[in-house]
Amino acid sequence: MIEVWDVTLPELTGEEKRRAYVYLPLQAMYGDGQRFPVLYMFDGHNVFFNSDATYGKSWGMGEYLDAHRVPLIVAAVECNHDPNNGRISEYAPYSLSSRYIGEVEGRGEKTMDWLIHNFKSEIDRRYPTIPDREHTFIAGSSMGGLMSLYAVSCYNAVFSRAAALSPSLDCEPKKLEGLIRTAVMKPDTVLYMDMGEMECSRSGMQRFWHFARLMAERSRVTARIVPDGRHCEASWEKQISFFLPTLLYELEE
Repeated sequence: MIEVWDVTLPELTGEEKRRAYVYLPLQAMYGDGQRFPVLYMFDGHNVFFNSDATYGKSWGMGEYLDAHRVPLIVAAVECNHDPNNGRISEYAPYSLSSRYIGEVEGRGEKTMDWLIHNFKSEIDRRYPTIPDREHTFIAGSSMGGLMSLYAVSCYNAVFSRAAALSPSLDCEPKKLEGLIRTAVMKPDTVLYMDMGEMECSRSGMQRFWHFARLMAERSRVTARIVPDGRHCEASWEKQISFFLPTLLYELEE
């Protein structure tokens, strides 16, 4: 079952409403007191429904979770659709500057503060979650993948596991490396990373492996180059069967 409701992010977009999506596993319908881990995801409008997805194709996450009876709650919030780099700004851990997008204020810290102190608190209040660090995960793709790396590194006291699909590692990579190297991370942190074979250059692949090795110095990393993988929801959907087992591997409930 997927519930949809409106939220506001006052620190970012005032009283403007955006949708929150929450998937509840089939087991939650039994009413037997069972509680579940929670996966938080970026770009919530692209996660479940083709009708809401930016390009008409979602990840189909609900169908996968139902088909495999995965004991997991998934909570995801729609991104900022402001054409003036609203999404990039909210999903950037630091300010960016390039000839393609110009100067963009990084508001990723405000995004994470809202997600942790407002959204997570509401999810834990409404639903049968296991709210501790061990059972709290985060995932995303592209800029959402960059934010997932940032979250599991710099908010490691909240998130124990993360999945970063096709992360935007070309966005000020030196700043990202600085964040990772100074972050306080527990050695039991689990990270899944991937990059599509068809979506970046040789230098992009080298950057991907550099960050995979960097994260492997601090956490338990599974890193993959996806054969024929591309930068789109249809490709990321195919990776669900890889990253979810990684996030749930040997998890004690």
